Amino acid sequence: MYFMEMILSFVGSLLLLICVLVGVAFLTLLERKVLGYIQIRKGPNKVGLMGIPQPFCDAIKLFTKEQTYPLMSNYMSYYFSPIFSLFLSLIVWMCIPLVVKLYSFNLSLLFFLCCTSLGVYTVMVAGWSSNSNYALLGGLRAVAQTISYEVSLALILLCFVFLIGNYNMLNFMYFQNYVWFLLILFPLAMVWFSSCLAETNRTPFDFAEGESELVSGFNVEYSSGGFALIFLAEYASILFMSMLFSVIFLGCNIYDLSFYLKLSFISFLFIWVRGTLPRFRYDKLMFLAWKCFLPLSLNYLMFFIGLKIFLFSFII
Repeated sequence: MYFMEMILSFVGSLLLLICVLVGVAFLTLLERKVLGYIQIRKGPNKVGLMGIPQPFCDAIKLFTKEQTYPLMSNYMSYYFSPIFSLFLSLIVWMCIPLVVKLYSFNLSLLFFLCCTSLGVYTVMVAGWSSNSNYALLGGLRAVAQTISYEVSLALILLCFVFLIGNYNMLNFMYFQNYVWFLLILFPLAMVWFSSCLAETNRTPFDFAEGESELVSGFNVEYSSGGFALIFLAEYASILFMSMLFSVIFLGCNIYDLSFYLKLSFISFLFIWVRGTLPRFRYDKLMFLAWKCFLPLSLNYLMFFIGLKIFLFSFII
């Protein structure tokens, strides 16, 4: 019986990972199409019907190219950091709030925080192990940015821990039966979305990959397979952050089609922001994290703690 459960869990997680990777492939196509129409040009439209097989052609091209290694790089860490990066961005999907309990996750919010915190190390090691000044500079900027915005992300999650009284994401479904948290906590939702943009290194916070001044940032020495893995990890993180936004703020009924429409819309917002906003200045990015988002999330945290204490004293 236990062996059968293990087999079912393995098959379920394999299906989940395959679906995530296919979703990532079509998210890249969506991005290229949407950016094309924002910039009044066509996106990929030559390969197959309307360019739909384009992501698979890109994947085949990247993974069949010759892998180059910088002569002075620290080979093992240089080789394994993109693999570990993709592994982390896929394993975080284990805490998706499935009612069927693919895994018994009562501490899914803590698991998410642990995985995102570990993601910092992959960027740092990727930048350092290349032994290139450009890659190191990009890596350092990315690490400083990610750590800064993780603070506000963790505090916002802590607000919801106080509000729902549990670390299980499934509780968001029960608490949003009648009204979405987005309508009650709109400022918090905007801060969360901006922090997600910074956490996934997306425009206007893409300092880790500032092509104009950093020669592509921490991944400058990566080509073919290594670059493809970093690329896949970034887009898997975008999909996961969109899923998490839908779970926390837009109702959490994962067996409803509307949930996936909301998820797709949030992913579209990530692309829309990229096509609209210019890159921030680095000092403004840090100012936003420490002087704007941190006080706001701390105030909300104090408010939720006070609300809980008031409610408990009122009930008692």
